[in-house]
Amino acid sequence: MAKLRMWMLPLGAALALSACGLAETAGTAAATGASAAEQAKQAKEIEAKVQQQVEDAQAEARRNLEAAEAAAN
Repeated sequence: MAKLRMWMLPLGAALALSACGLAETAGTAAATGASAAEQAKQAKEIEAKVQQQVEDAQAEARRNLEAAEAAAN
């Protein structure tokens, strides 16, 4: 029985420490997931801004072309 107790204490300590590591890993994974979600959100916002800039540039080019054609006539 004494030998069993002698093994249980280190085993319990090892399990407790590994559980702490698992909790830390889970916390890190959650933070990484939140970070990835935030990056994806920012990427979509940037994509929308760039798309709007492209559309604005196309509209401006169309207006300039129409103005140039009108001036040529």
